[in-house]
Amino acid sequence: MATHFGESTERPDPDQVVQDIADYVHDFKVDSGLAWETARLCLIDTIGCGLEGLRFPECRNLLGPVVEGTVVPNGTKVPGTNYQLDPIRGAFNIGTIIRWLDFNDCFLAAECMLLWGHPSDNLGAILAVADHLARQGQKVTVKDVLEGMIKAHEIQGCLALLNSFNRVGLDHVVLVKVASTAVVSKMLGLSRAQTVDAISQAWVDGQSLRTYRHAPNTGSRKSWAAGDACSRAVNLAYLVKKGEKGLPSVLTAKTWGFYDVLNKGKPFEFQRPYGTYVMENVLFKISYPAEFHAQTAVEAAHIIHEKLLALGKTAEDIKSVRIRTQEAAVRIIDKQGPLDNFADRDHAISYMVAFPLIFGHLNSESYTDKSAADPRIDALRAKTYCVEDKRFSVDYHDPEKRSIGNALLVELNDGTVLDEVEVEYPVGHKRRREEGTPLLLAKFKRHIGHHFDESHQETILETVSDAKSLWELSADKFTDLFVKP
Repeated sequence: MATHFGESTERPDPDQVVQDIADYVHDFKVDSGLAWETARLCLIDTIGCGLEGLRFPECRNLLGPVVEGTVVPNGTKVPGTNYQLDPIRGAFNIGTIIRWLDFNDCFLAAECMLLWGHPSDNLGAILAVADHLARQGQKVTVKDVLEGMIKAHEIQGCLALLNSFNRVGLDHVVLVKVASTAVVSKMLGLSRAQTVDAISQAWVDGQSLRTYRHAPNTGSRKSWAAGDACSRAVNLAYLVKKGEKGLPSVLTAKTWGFYDVLNKGKPFEFQRPYGTYVMENVLFKISYPAEFHAQTAVEAAHIIHEKLLALGKTAEDIKSVRIRTQEAAVRIIDKQGPLDNFADRDHAISYMVAFPLIFGHLNSESYTDKSAADPRIDALRAKTYCVEDKRFSVDYHDPEKRSIGNALLVELNDGTVLDEVEVEYPVGHKRRREEGTPLLLAKFKRHIGHHFDESHQETILETVSDAKSLWELSADKFTDLFVKP
């Protein structure tokens, strides 16, 4: 007698991981003053990074509506432009400008540091939806945007802490999509059950391979991948709002679920419950538009540049540069040979160190083809090498430290060995927050200075500096501060 072993049609309860995210989004009350204030700084910085990205034609060319000339009544406005788009396309636009220069915040995960991310990427989805809802007449304030940022940061960061998506070849923007879907679902008025459905759709959706972040395929897609994730998140939330159902065992289903298909059968692990930890410990890229593992190396390079000047020397007098660094930097950004494009250069520690050693600065223009054409850069890169410092690697993993240490040792052609310069914590680290906050605001002022006259800059600065009135400002009025007439 034959026995049939077909699949069961009984739908299980939703996966607990998905339920936990929905419960956090709907029920958790943010009462951390540090989280609220850090979120305010993060909002300011992230908008500024987006405005800076707009200065590059490669970024601007990707923006606007799908069909040129389309304007959506009550649609999302895009900072720095005169576009008014549907919130799905708006999320792509905002997410793309935010991430274009790799200058927004960063959060480094724990397990072998195989996953890190930029939680403020989620603002692309959050601001697009908040702005659109406010223009429709709903009461949505900047405080709602900040709450969404805190929760999206937390979801993305906590999922990243012990789960190595990169190890299985997936890009970390999957977490932008999941976190943004969860947060905008609540913003759009979805119930807890509908939010569960929307999150499940984010997990089942096609996930990006991270090959566009690695040689030989490094390219500009890494700069719009988060915008793509934001737009998908908003689209999925709207689909569920219209009645689309979820997939209860999207993660755990045997053979066909996320764990078995994309995570080598391994379920997710969690270090801590959802709260406000990630926003409180986020890292700001304040001084340099550089991949975060190199931030302290760039700071050390600036110090050495000044030493060279004091000695009457230049970078051409350098015989060798040793970079003592963390294991993650060796694995991720220690690149040898020619660097093909902007995206290659801002993820190569030898380039990010060589440029300030030669020129005494590193900014967004430093990665362009024109800047990279100077033959002194590759000549110095060829003299530069990395070695892992086990202490740096250990402290990098320590949740109480989260250091990103680098040390530069320079030997000159005449045999002189300069004192090694070690920098353990970048200026954007929580441990240097008091020092970093004025610099972050100066960074923001530089970024708005390229777009607005002095009078309007003052209006913007006054608005974002008063935390209480900023909280109460309608989301659309906030966005209007940054749009072109």
